Amino acid sequence: MAPPDTSKTTKLERYNSYIRRVNSTKLIAASSKLLFRVTLLVALLLIFFFTINYPPLSSDNNTSHSNIHTTTHNLLSSAFYGGGASWEKQVRHSSTPHRPNGLSVLVTGAAGFVGSHCSLALKKRGDGVLGLDNFNSYYDPSLKRARQDLLSKHQIFIVEGDINNDELLKKLFDIVPFTHILHLAAQAGVRYAMQNPLSYVNSNVAGFVNVLEVAKAADPQPAIVWASSSSVYGLNTKVPFSEEHKTDQPASLYAATKKAGEAIAHTYNHIYGLSLTGLRFFTVYGPWGRPDMAYFFFTKDMVQGKPINVYVTQDDKEVARDFTYIDDIVQGCVGALDTAEKSTGSGGKKRGPAQLRVYNLGNTSPVSVRKLVAILENLLNVKAKKNVVKMPRNGDVPFTHANVSLALRDFGYKPTTDLSSGLRKFVKWYASYYGIQSRV
Repeated sequence: MAPPDTSKTTKLERYNSYIRRVNSTKLIAASSKLLFRVTLLVALLLIFFFTINYPPLSSDNNTSHSNIHTTTHNLLSSAFYGGGASWEKQVRHSSTPHRPNGLSVLVTGAAGFVGSHCSLALKKRGDGVLGLDNFNSYYDPSLKRARQDLLSKHQIFIVEGDINNDELLKKLFDIVPFTHILHLAAQAGVRYAMQNPLSYVNSNVAGFVNVLEVAKAADPQPAIVWASSSSVYGLNTKVPFSEEHKTDQPASLYAATKKAGEAIAHTYNHIYGLSLTGLRFFTVYGPWGRPDMAYFFFTKDMVQGKPINVYVTQDDKEVARDFTYIDDIVQGCVGALDTAEKSTGSGGKKRGPAQLRVYNLGNTSPVSVRKLVAILENLLNVKAKKNVVKMPRNGDVPFTHANVSLALRDFGYKPTTDLSSGLRKFVKWYASYYGIQSRV
């Protein structure tokens, strides 16, 4: 008997298997499309939710920013720069004044020496303060982070970013209508310019121009107080240094970039009506100071028993500086902010003459480096191992002495801390911060 014919059954099973595979593929494709559409819908709902619950900051004079298009743009931009709605909330909260007619100040270089002290002083009296700093490694970034932690305890938020980032600056001005900018971000130091000259041009010239470009386009334009330097006096031999003296002989690239800043400030004041005040700082020192400053690394080396180099001029004269304690500098910065008039421009167009000022902020009493070392020896109870060497030709000047009569007249600037008292406070801080034993 012949076996049954199963060929038809086999073909039918193959066909059914093929149909099942086709149906399965179609089902997977349909599921993928559905999943994509659901995901897209959820994303749109989330954007709409944040748009409603976190609108951008608007003022009484400008409510046009409350539309959905701008809100969505701000939301996405905020997310790009560091945290979306919560990031914007921190920026706003930090910038909001807590006293009647308080200032709203953007402090560049807020994690720096002068910037951190000024930020604290402004915040403590009820002004709104937002910091901006790039935390570069010119000196130990951990010290800048420690200052950031200190500011954070006082509800001061520092945005981590660079002053050359115009999109970030514009974003900050979209969120907050700053009344003032305290521009302290800069590449500091005289000697480092021989190693990295372009860093000075990038920060002190290009960065300053970028800040001014964003400020000129803001509406309203903020008033700007910024840090120049006593270094602009360069090879000037008239003493004490007065704002009326010529500053056309800079001795270092650092000084040249600060002098360029003063010329640039004049230009933006003349063309765009920006209110600008330049402050020429004279050798600032004190707690939380810069490790590249002589008083700081003298203290470090003396504590560790290392020798220090005490410079004299090429003709064996003593080097002297008008050392200015940080609290006195802060007093001058706040005084300049309080007396700064409003900018007169609007949307990048000048409407009338604007304020343009420059002031010396010093202590008015130069002290030799030998005397500085003697005070530290007494405070640290150690005898310094001194190497007396000729000052190298690196841009340092042998002598500085500030005439501050103009700042006294215009905003009551009057330094009150002598070098011995100021160094005592610095050494106390140094011993506490670095955990060393000191009899101070």
